[in-house]
Amino acid sequence: MLLSIKDLHAGINGKEILKGVNLEVNKGEVHAIMGPNGTGKSTLASVIAGRDVFEVTSGDVSYQGKNLLKMSVEERAREGIFLGFQYPVEIPGVSITNFMRTAVNELRKHRGLDPLPGGDFIRLMEEKKKLVEITSNLTNRSVNEGFSGGEKKKNEIFQMAMLEPLLAILDETDSGLDIDALRIVANGVNRLRRPDNAFVVITHYQRLLDYIVPDFVHVLFEGRIVKSGGKELALELEEKGYDWIKNEQD
Repeated sequence: MLLSIKDLHAGINGKEILKGVNLEVNKGEVHAIMGPNGTGKSTLASVIAGRDVFEVTSGDVSYQGKNLLKMSVEERAREGIFLGFQYPVEIPGVSITNFMRTAVNELRKHRGLDPLPGGDFIRLMEEKKKLVEITSNLTNRSVNEGFSGGEKKKNEIFQMAMLEPLLAILDETDSGLDIDALRIVANGVNRLRRPDNAFVVITHYQRLLDYIVPDFVHVLFEGRIVKSGGKELALELEEKGYDWIKNEQD
């Protein structure tokens, strides 16, 4: 078991948002989490990644058999957890190349490996850029500075390709993307799927799942996962809308 969430309750400023989430993710799996706005999808992603603005009030979260809730954000990243943000931040004055070289070498240090020599790092970057169809002029710029929405999302997938996380959480990566950008992002994810890693893809819409085919689809509604199924569940949601789920709960 890569990730196990049991009866997770969490909130912000005294307001409970997650009201008993249960989820299990194994290596090699892709899980899609769908649901209407304000139901707790981004909160769940943030709690897994370790953002301290959210308070966990009860429940258990284990990652590779370890208590995830006791790990710092930095520890979670070093242990292979990656969060792709809905709204990636800009870091003016820091080139993507330097940013990624620092990140990759920090991971290598954590694993007891020597830093990558310059030539090897450049070759790795070129390999990953081809994988996710990213252009060289993008990696020469400062991190996300002046990027379009699509460029920011492509950069997130490039970072993921470079870091090779065990658990990647993509929080509405499809938000604001045109069809071409959506295809590039989805193809990047598909090419990065391995038997030893897993993805949790958070989305409003079924259209992303035309490109990234999930093993499991979960509906998060009013702070709980109320329905789970295969990829056909996403099609059912697209056809019937979230009112169908609401009516089932009433």
